[in-house]
Amino acid sequence: MATTNPTTRSARSASSPSRPAGAKTAKPATPPSKPARGTDKDAPLKEDIRLLGRLLGEVVREQEGDDVFEVVETIRQTAVRFRRESDAKAGAELDKLLKKLTRDQTNSVVRAFSYFSHLANIAEDQHHNRRRRAHLLAGSEAQPGSVAYALSRLDDAGVSGAQVRSFLKEALVSPVLTAHPTEVQRKSILDAEREIARLVAERDLPLTPRELRHNTELLRARIATLWQTRMLRYTKLTVADEIENALSYYRITFLRELPALYDDIEAEIDSQFPSRAKARVAELPPYLQMGSWIGGDRDGNPNVNAATMQHALKRQSTTIFDYYLDEVHTLGAELSISTLMVDASPELLALADTSPDHSEHRADEPYRRALIGIYARLAATARSLGVVNILRQEIGSAAPYANPADCVAELDVLVTSLQAHHGAALVKPRLAGLKRAVEIFGFHLATLDMRQSSDVHERVLADLFAKAQVEADYAALGEERKIALLLGELSRPRLLYSPYVQYADETDSELTILRAAREIRRRYGERAIRNYIISHTETLSDLLEVLLLQKETGLLHIEGNQLQALELMVIPLFETIPDLRCAAEIMRGWLTQPQVKGLIAKHGKLQEVMLGYSDSNKDGGFLTSNWELYKAENQLVELFNEAGVKLRLFHGRGGTVGRGGGPSYQAILAQPPGTVNGQIRLTEQGEIIASKFSNPEIGRRNLELLVAATLEASLMPTNTDSKEARKLAEFERVMEELSERAYQAYRNLVYETTGFTDYFFAATPIAEIAQLNIGSRPASRKASQRIEDLRAIPWGFSWGQCRLLLPGWYGFGSAVSGWLGEAGHAKETSRRLATLRAMCKEWPFFAALLSNMDMVLSKTDLAVASRYAGLVADRKLRNTIFGRITDEHERTSTVLSTITGSKERLAANPLLARSIKNRFAYLDPLNHLQVELIKRHRATAAAKRTPEERVQRGIHLTINGVAAGLRNTG
Repeated sequence: MATTNPTTRSARSASSPSRPAGAKTAKPATPPSKPARGTDKDAPLKEDIRLLGRLLGEVVREQEGDDVFEVVETIRQTAVRFRRESDAKAGAELDKLLKKLTRDQTNSVVRAFSYFSHLANIAEDQHHNRRRRAHLLAGSEAQPGSVAYALSRLDDAGVSGAQVRSFLKEALVSPVLTAHPTEVQRKSILDAEREIARLVAERDLPLTPRELRHNTELLRARIATLWQTRMLRYTKLTVADEIENALSYYRITFLRELPALYDDIEAEIDSQFPSRAKARVAELPPYLQMGSWIGGDRDGNPNVNAATMQHALKRQSTTIFDYYLDEVHTLGAELSISTLMVDASPELLALADTSPDHSEHRADEPYRRALIGIYARLAATARSLGVVNILRQEIGSAAPYANPADCVAELDVLVTSLQAHHGAALVKPRLAGLKRAVEIFGFHLATLDMRQSSDVHERVLADLFAKAQVEADYAALGEERKIALLLGELSRPRLLYSPYVQYADETDSELTILRAAREIRRRYGERAIRNYIISHTETLSDLLEVLLLQKETGLLHIEGNQLQALELMVIPLFETIPDLRCAAEIMRGWLTQPQVKGLIAKHGKLQEVMLGYSDSNKDGGFLTSNWELYKAENQLVELFNEAGVKLRLFHGRGGTVGRGGGPSYQAILAQPPGTVNGQIRLTEQGEIIASKFSNPEIGRRNLELLVAATLEASLMPTNTDSKEARKLAEFERVMEELSERAYQAYRNLVYETTGFTDYFFAATPIAEIAQLNIGSRPASRKASQRIEDLRAIPWGFSWGQCRLLLPGWYGFGSAVSGWLGEAGHAKETSRRLATLRAMCKEWPFFAALLSNMDMVLSKTDLAVASRYAGLVADRKLRNTIFGRITDEHERTSTVLSTITGSKERLAANPLLARSIKNRFAYLDPLNHLQVELIKRHRATAAAKRTPEERVQRGIHLTINGVAAGLRNTG
């Protein structure tokens, strides 16, 4: 355990353990002695939660009065008794209490319980950091998920340091930040919570009584700020708002933690493989890079266009130049080295002489003069890229940098000179990180992906073909004729587009966006935009269409009738179950096209494919989605190996397990052999971004997990003997049978049961979620109530709100119980069960699948869900569908326990189990109130009366609170 001050702990004991949310102020307890060996390791977490709960209670009493405080406290105590003791009388009391609340009391209660969930999250994050530091202090650096652990495993397996370094020179690991329509956190709330997190972390330091009192006062003030800050948005979130929200995580975490992580990984490699000479600063290229969809993802979002893309790059560039300029300015103050004391290299002296600084006071300080010159060049570069309001005016004018590499080269002059003249110790504190940052972030900060739906490309080309009198009705053509037409046009140097012809607005917009991408690459560098993702890829022509659109806008270069260079990699996104099943065949057609083969060769024989977890789950259910993804990956690996092309998979994972969520480390290790191979991109979405990256220490840990998992998944030798191959083949055969059964069960409920859509829209808050100002993208692709048109994100989010989390488990119970029941006799049933247990123990894919399902089931609550089912007016429909869901939940829980051998949920993760159990008492009132408020709101709408603003606000507040309490919900 991290070293703590006994005085620090005294404040944490100031409230009773039985009153964590709103306990009354108590006298400070006597400072305890230092925790003895064997003390509960989670005691500091409990103390943090008590403290934050007590302070929240004080704020509620002060801000809302004694009556509201007493109401909140009574509800809290009753909910805790109901949850912990399964007290039916307490349940009835709770229901009665909640129904008696006035409109104003309701919102105050909702806010109190919502903020408790937020504060509990902060305490848990701090405890994760505390436990990790305790392991490090104990000398246990090589924990699973760390790079040290990965390197140790590789070393034991006979992988050399040279192999690791060679691997990283070719690798790319890229988390890609995306916005989505269930992000419920306001930036103002996140900012306040970050300050609370900092203050909670400070309490682990040795503090004097005065410092501790001051810390507590500041915590109370920040919680009061939270209480007085509007939790909800009253205006629709814009793309520009989403861009700013994402950029805040760069300032908090990525700008400093990414370069520092590179240095740590370099040091770990040197430590694990000591035979190698010490590495120079930034020897390895930037294998870990950030990506973004925010401002470039047009699929279903009419608010994204050329202007938003240009705005995204301008804001990204401004963010990174602000950082560079601040770091260079600080370095100028720090590197006060005088040539009267120590020599400098001729190259540094020459660089200093080019500086606009000619002050005699700094004539003997070449590092400062060089940095003043670098600052001036960076400022000039920033202005040339549209950055305004540079805070510190440069001393004189200088030429802008042509590219980031020129800036890196000048910084390297400083590094080399310091290392050669007894200044190596001065490199690491700031200069090494700055140089590494320029290599990682360039002048663009993060690669902005473009994404659009294939049907939009088809409409645009149909317009171009018709206006050019090449093909009157392109959309009506069969696939073979489309391919022939597209290939023919790609071999011709002339363009379809004419500036003298009037096109549809959509055509003009799409072409303008592609031209903007071309200009962005010229201004900010090739890494600024380099990927074009095609949603709903269903045919080979969907890929060829984007090639032709790039040709029309100068992004695909042609000489004579030969394609020369492609600026944006064309990346198919396979989303639905049928799409995943066709992925390999479509890519075979792509890889074997002669013109395409030449373009791929010029991309370093590398091709990316994106796989969608969300839509495949909504389409086919949890088990089938995971299995079809697994099969598609294996088929793609085999195909790409045959073609001699390196495959990079882009995993479109969401926050919930039903959308591919769950621990990233285990998810990467569970990928089929050969599918990672040093190349992986994956999405990080919505509130999951806040959960992973709003705390720098946790953010760094999550980035390290990605690198460590990629190293292990790519370089660890796999057992390929015939016995293992036969065992895997048997496991896969069983999974195929289970998947088919689960698919039928899921499809039958969701798409084949009459009235299911009506049930879903009545028994979940989907309609209310669609009204929230929580994203720039509509909740549905079309103005309909068809589940097929609903986006996968609000689909999963809605099931989380009503505490069923159905997309994360439904169908598994029917599949397994049906397969076991079909055995025919006891001996065969026993054999089949033994096979499932072996799959759980020996197959990482199946083990990860069950682990994620275990977590989802631990958060599912049928008693709460039944209250939402009560919102369905049709009693017969309600009983039929909820009864089926209940039966499947029981089957799934039973077979999961049978396979794993554990009746308790999360038996392998007791900390998470306790966390979830403790949260339920504070989620229950929010769910119950949400149901009551939805009833009132819908009754008002049915009577065609004007909706009550307080009721709507209360519903939205409960959505926020439940999302915070469940954490991975979107």
